[in-house]
Order: sequence, then C-alpha cells, then structure tokens
Amino acid sequence: MATQQKEMSFLGHLEELRWHLVRSAAAIFILAITFFIFAEEVYTHFLLAHTSPDFITYQLFCDFFNLFGMESDFCSINIGEKKLQSIKVTSQLMNSIWSSLILGLIVAFPYLLWEIWRFVSPGLTEKEIKKSRGFIFIASLLFFIGVLFSFYVIAPVSINFLYNYQITETIENSFTLESHIGLVTNMLLGVSILFELPVLIYFLAKIGLITPEFLQRYRKHALVVVLVLAAIITPPDVASQVIVAIPILILYEIGIIVARRVIKKQEKNAYKS
Repeated sequence: MATQQKEMSFLGHLEELRWHLVRSAAAIFILAITFFIFAEEVYTHFLLAHTSPDFITYQLFCDFFNLFGMESDFCSINIGEKKLQSIKVTSQLMNSIWSSLILGLIVAFPYLLWEIWRFVSPGLTEKEIKKSRGFIFIASLLFFIGVLFSFYVIAPVSINFLYNYQITETIENSFTLESHIGLVTNMLLGVSILFELPVLIYFLAKIGLITPEFLQRYRKHALVVVLVLAAIITPPDVASQVIVAIPILILYEIGIIVARRVIKKQEKNAYKS
C-alpha cells in the first residue's frame, strides 16, 4: 500500500513537472510567434542593428578614441554597404523561425525560472522559501545584463572586426544571413548563460559540492576554462574573447564571496543546533 502511495506520488510529480514544461514551452512559443509576426522590425532594429554605422556603440567608441586624439575604425563603419546573402530558397523563412524561438527563449527566461521555482518550492521549508524569493530577480538580472553586454559590447566589436578582416584584397567578403544571425544569437544566449555563474556557484556551495577554498585553489584552471568558453561562444578574435573573459572572471570572484557567505551561514546554523 505504501509502495503504491509512493508510486502515485512519483507519478503525480511527473504530471506536475509535465505541466510546468508545457507552460514554459507555451510562453516561449507565444513570444516566438510575436517576434515572427514583427520579424521585419526585429531584424531591422535588433538583429541587424550592428550593420548600421549609427549604432550607439560605434559612436561611443569613436568619441572615446577622438578624445585622446586617436584614429579609429569605429568612426568610419561601412558594414551596411555589404549586403547579406540568402542563398537557399528557405533561408529567410527558417532563419526568422529559428531566431524568433531563440529570442522567445531569452525574453521568457524570468518566467522559466518562475516555473522552476514553483515546481521546487513545495519541497522547501518556509524559511528556505523566504530566503529564495530573490532568486528569480537576481538570476534574471544577471541574465539580462549578459544580454545587454553581448549586444552593446561584444557583438559590435566582433562584427566590425570580422566584416573588415581580409587576408588579401583578391578575396571578397560575402556573408550569408545565417552566419550573421547565428553569430549574434549565439553570443546573446551564450554570454547570458555564462553570466549565471554566481547563481550556479551559490547552489553548488549550498549542496556542498564546492567550497571557497576549492574555487580559490583552482582559480588558474577556471581562467583557462573561461577562455575556452569565450572562444566557443565568440568569434575567433582575441579582443572579443578578452572582453567576454573579463566580466566572467569578475563574476567568478563574486562567486567565491557568495560561496564563502553560504559556508559561514551553514556553519553558524550548525553551531546553533
């Protein structure tokens, strides 16, 4: 009888998880459909924004270098003069569908976290629920900081470099729509996930898998891992990889502080009990 109750409880949890996943998928698809309907505006003002010489980052970088009396390529952006190629018949349709799904996932991120929290919270105590209320806000904040950082810093620097890189003048750069949009969306999603590092460290420290001493001892190894991840999610130019690596390493140091606070609280609670 007890086994049957446990089995029913397990099946009930599976059913509950299924509905959380269904609602999460529905949120992503609704947002994706919205982005697909307004595809022209999304591409013009967001996904292809870095091809415009008036993009705010280019203007700021140009003003910065001019302030020190230095010449800069950011003052003479000519990326928009090069048209993107759509080679396959279905390229534009499939690209708009895929990019709409990715943007839907990015915008729905806070709601996805909320669904995860709703699934996990019944198994938490009142004290744990109270302490975890800020989780969705902090995780979402870090995620969207990553989105803004990749969109306004990494993407324009990378695109400007790659569009103007040429081995010899006999080779003409002619880029496809898929390569450009794939570059932008991969950076948006990849960098944003990396910005969740302090949250990941918090939970790993909470369950005792890592300690502040462990993080400090393997700081050099973490640097190598961060550089490898930066090389994967960014174009193969050193500037973009360094630009990505710096904030991630700062977040790693913040993670050490977070892990130290978690361990201190656990030791304090253990001492009280």
